[in-house]
Amino acid sequence: MKLTLGFSPCPNDTFIFDALVHHKIDTEGLDFEVYLGDVEDLNNKAFNSELDITKISYHAYGYLTNNYVLLDSGSALGKGCGPILVKRSNVETLNIKNATIAIPGKYTTANFLLSIAHPEANNKKEMLFSDIESAVINNDVDAGLIIHENRFTYKEKGLKKIIDLGEYWENTTGVLIPLGGIIIKRDIPKEIILKFNRLLKKSIEYAFDNPDSPLAYMKKHSQEMDKNVMMQHVELYVNKYSIDLGVDGKSAISQMFNLAQEKNIIPQLTNELFIS
Repeated sequence: MKLTLGFSPCPNDTFIFDALVHHKIDTEGLDFEVYLGDVEDLNNKAFNSELDITKISYHAYGYLTNNYVLLDSGSALGKGCGPILVKRSNVETLNIKNATIAIPGKYTTANFLLSIAHPEANNKKEMLFSDIESAVINNDVDAGLIIHENRFTYKEKGLKKIIDLGEYWENTTGVLIPLGGIIIKRDIPKEIILKFNRLLKKSIEYAFDNPDSPLAYMKKHSQEMDKNVMMQHVELYVNKYSIDLGVDGKSAISQMFNLAQEKNIIPQLTNELFIS
């Protein structure tokens, strides 16, 4: 059986999926047609139901629970891993209400967290996440919301942190930061859903047990080719909650969705969030 599978070219995703898509583990009769895209591209693919299985922003998942269900494995969720709002270092103060802010997509969790921390920020400009640093540096925008590898490079490029939205979320809620997860179409047979979830868990465990194995795949697609940066990225976004959400992971996701519904950021949910 062949399934369409979408994830990002970022090191955490290529680390997670390498063993699965290259059949380094037994895929038990499943094969995959892989699509690589940035997070907002994947969000939009899911809105159009184009992929059987895909990486998704948790913010976007709030609009997709009728057609997709969240897997226990594959999530980017933890502490100290949230998006960062940055400005040029020579800018002393910035009026968030009037500032033009580059964001990596309307439906990204990064934008959700910005909306929670700074609801007055209404002048947003969507762009590819990897272009945001340059847009701030070149004065195309006043500030930028950076994610992924850019967390590790913005200082050396002369940018300054305004707020770490992950820290804000943790300090405000006391729970983990849910960034993105893996969703699968609800109309896929239940036994296939459970099989894929099991295989994804094995793929992540294989990568942890054989950390050099996914390096070639990671380097092939990484924006930042330096091995240390790639591994920093993996260490930040891939952890025990990626293997299995567990009670703490599910609690954090549920709390995020409850808050989003209270603030009318996402519609009221009618389906169970998690596979059972």
